Amino acid sequence: MLKKKYTDGELMRLLEIDKKTLERFQAIRKDTIRQARKLVKRPGKIKVLGISGSARSEFGFAQENSNSEELLKRCLAHFEKLGAKTELVPLREYSIKPCNACYSTTNTQCHFYCSCYPKGTPEGDDMSNILYDKVLAADAIVFATPVNNFKMSTMMGAFIDRCISLDGSLAPVNPKSPKDKNLNIKHMKFIELTADNDIPGSGMLRRFSGKVAGVIVTGHEEGASMVISTLFMTLSHFGMLFPPFANMYAMASVCNSTYKDKEMVLGDCYASDLKSLAFNVHLAVKIAKKYPATAWKTDYRSN
Repeated sequence: MLKKKYTDGELMRLLEIDKKTLERFQAIRKDTIRQARKLVKRPGKIKVLGISGSARSEFGFAQENSNSEELLKRCLAHFEKLGAKTELVPLREYSIKPCNACYSTTNTQCHFYCSCYPKGTPEGDDMSNILYDKVLAADAIVFATPVNNFKMSTMMGAFIDRCISLDGSLAPVNPKSPKDKNLNIKHMKFIELTADNDIPGSGMLRRFSGKVAGVIVTGHEEGASMVISTLFMTLSHFGMLFPPFANMYAMASVCNSTYKDKEMVLGDCYASDLKSLAFNVHLAVKIAKKYPATAWKTDYRSN
């Protein structure tokens, strides 16, 4: 139960808001606490989402399938042998509009669901309408991407950027004017004054919390380790767990022409790495399920 640090009157005076605005702030907090309770892991089959960031397919201009996606498919097959339910999400088949970067101007301007592309509206895209819910339902997510110019693929980058709406964001105070900066600043101050770090959802809510991550990267140079490092730092700050040996990169030799990569990358060399990745992520989910996703400590007063 929330302990009141301030009376309603004190909050209205400190924030320079009326009673109706305060009640809206309080309603968002109540709904976010309800959302936090839903993050508790449910019994049943472990759900693993495989996110493929490759643009390549045999039906596209490249006229051949993706190496990173093929490794992801093989990894998901190992999860299924362990009893998990899996789903492959090839990002090239979804419409993901670019993040408008409103997050950093005022913390609560980035909303859930994304107010730039509202769910269920003509402006909404597949990220808002489909992919956020797939992420929320997953116990584990394996991210697979090729190296493009020493970084993750453009599609994976766009997906990760838009995942910021899952990381701490709340419902907009005024859905008709979600970018009302003055109102959003007051909302953030309300959170700073009232959030209780012992009550998940009483402030910002990290919806990735407690989910387990795995990473598969294919590349032809040092870019593979750079991509893994970037994903690790980003996803760790989102609240995801990384078990030991849950990332791998498959690469051929720089001495070979790139058209020779497929035989090496998809050969037996990396088969055991894929199997270990699936086993370790699956084991970590079983361990994590013993605790609610919100058991992992974070400061709910800030984002």
